[in-house]
Amino acid sequence: MWSCITDFFTYETTKSVVVKSWTIGIINRVVQVLILTYFIGWVFLVEKAYQVRDTAIESSVMTKVKGFGVYNDRVMDVADYVTPTQGASVFCIITKLITTENQVQGYCPESEKKYACTQDSNCTRYLNKPGSYGILTGKCVPFNATIKMCEIKGWCPAEIDTIKTTPMMEVENFTIFIKNSIRFPTFNYTKGNFLSTITDDYIKKCNFDMINNTYCPIFKVGDVVRYAQQNFTKLADKGGVIGIKIGWICDLDKSNDQCNPSYSFTRLDAMSQKNAVSPGYNFRFAKYFKMENGTDYRILVKAYAIRFDVLVNGNAGKFNMIPTLINMVAAFTSVGVGTVLCDIILLNFLKGAEQYKAKKFEEVSDSPLDSQSNRFYRSQLSLRHNETIMRSSDSGAFSIEHYNYSQ
Repeated sequence: MWSCITDFFTYETTKSVVVKSWTIGIINRVVQVLILTYFIGWVFLVEKAYQVRDTAIESSVMTKVKGFGVYNDRVMDVADYVTPTQGASVFCIITKLITTENQVQGYCPESEKKYACTQDSNCTRYLNKPGSYGILTGKCVPFNATIKMCEIKGWCPAEIDTIKTTPMMEVENFTIFIKNSIRFPTFNYTKGNFLSTITDDYIKKCNFDMINNTYCPIFKVGDVVRYAQQNFTKLADKGGVIGIKIGWICDLDKSNDQCNPSYSFTRLDAMSQKNAVSPGYNFRFAKYFKMENGTDYRILVKAYAIRFDVLVNGNAGKFNMIPTLINMVAAFTSVGVGTVLCDIILLNFLKGAEQYKAKKFEEVSDSPLDSQSNRFYRSQLSLRHNETIMRSSDSGAFSIEHYNYSQ
């Protein structure tokens, strides 16, 4: 117990031992250079660790679509093919429609092949269960002159969505106008994707281009699809979701005109391309009307569309003394890793490790008795050292030569 107490109340101080070895010296300097290069090159220059960063970007997006198309001998404008109409960051351009006219509430046969029947007993297992387009009644009724189907209660006639139609190919030439404003609240910094020199004439004539017109806010649908590496014909036929990503990476230590948006494009529903059950993107909506006798009827529309999601992300940085000091202290502290590595090599792997330990570690006590014993120990140690002359070689090992002393 007393030994544990005395060991606890001890004090250790560093002792400098100069080791003249090319091997250890080179290792020490190389490690120090690598650490300093990492902090200066990567931490400070690339990562800009001397800055305070704001990643809580605030953003607003407004969109407009322009263009005219022809579908089923009918001219389609923006009000016909864009939904929703608010001009938000998520919108759809309809490319293909399957329409079921004049649906009213009543009883009619199902249109799905799995509900084919020959007698009522084939349909009773579906009794009062939801079918594809209504609630099944359990009856088997004629669908046409040759086929019978289970009966439903709902909007009749039931939709037939297997009709083959041709997409509206003019969509490829439609244009999308994107107006984006952002704010970094930490620095109270605001900016938009319009250059200060932009004019009405420029907006009317320009089209976004990844090389020549990177600051034009007008995007051609066909170009966006190609930038996302998709085939427009397949996309228009089955529908899909395209992401337009706007990135704001700003260094606020530089001038204001250096903070500019970067655009990238990708297919967000890429997994649906590999799924044979529900490929692409489609949705349904209805337009409701009332007959003269007061009966409600509707036109059901199944729409295939290209959905565009405008996604905004970014961060901004500005010089601040606190992170600068923290990273500088971390850099200078990390330089000491070279000393730790060299000590490990000297104490464990090189020849002459015992002699290095004897030089590096000594015990000193404030007790007179302990001091005398320590002096005796050191005198014996000195005698042993005087019997040898240690020379440092380039490998860090010690060469030993013996001499004779008179008694």
